[in-house]
Amino acid sequence: MDLQGRVAVITGGASGIGLATAKGLRERGASLVLADIEKGTLDAVAAELGALGVVCDVSSKASVDALADTTFSRFGRADIVFNNAGVAVGGPTVDMTHADWEWLMAVNMWGPIHGVEAFLPRMVEAAKANPGPARGHLLFTSSFAGLTPNVGLGPYCVTKYGVVALAEVLHKELRNDGIAVSVLCPMRVATNIGKSERNRPEEFGGPDDVSHAVLDQDEANEELAGRVLPVGFVADQVLASLFTDRLYIVPHDEARKAVRRRFERIDKAFENPPA
Repeated sequence: MDLQGRVAVITGGASGIGLATAKGLRERGASLVLADIEKGTLDAVAAELGALGVVCDVSSKASVDALADTTFSRFGRADIVFNNAGVAVGGPTVDMTHADWEWLMAVNMWGPIHGVEAFLPRMVEAAKANPGPARGHLLFTSSFAGLTPNVGLGPYCVTKYGVVALAEVLHKELRNDGIAVSVLCPMRVATNIGKSERNRPEEFGGPDDVSHAVLDQDEANEELAGRVLPVGFVADQVLASLFTDRLYIVPHDEARKAVRRRFERIDKAFENPPA
């Protein structure tokens, strides 16, 4: 796919899935705007890829608004917006602190909402001015934990279910507006999300508040069993979905069984309604 002249914005773009996707986009000719909360890493990556690096805290509406303003000021457009930044805290739901909940909601749920608020109106306006096939693509990183419940990841699941719902609604609403929508739902991937506490702001408990194991539930959690995929493989799945009508990107084949079980349980509820 030739992406010459296209502009791609990626939050959480300095590492992991975001960085791997950025590299693929760059190889295809896209101009890059990489947003991340870690300035040092971001500066190095932006220099390597010839990208515009913007320090951004997705939990802040003002910060994401500034990201959008910077993007449109520099390039005048945003064709691909990948709301990818996310954090995780693991442990029994009963042990979660209010700060845990607030941090996860602020980054994982409000972050994508802020991205929609800041970018989507201008993307729709641009698409309407240039009729044709999909002119823009809005992507979200959710998780397998956004498709089926995972023990020990209660708050994380809540936020990731929300991201899936957001993508599903937008996919329906934007069908005739030239904006494609996709949501990435991987199981385990070789990223630094297990160390996301390092960027936890003081207002949400600070980086020293590591009272809960972060995504260290694999052995105890059957639903999380699966391969640890390399970020490059997952990024290739994202890139293959660009400007298509592929809503769900589920790179782990082994996720299928658990997703099917969940919907079978829902379907069976209709067979035995309460009296």
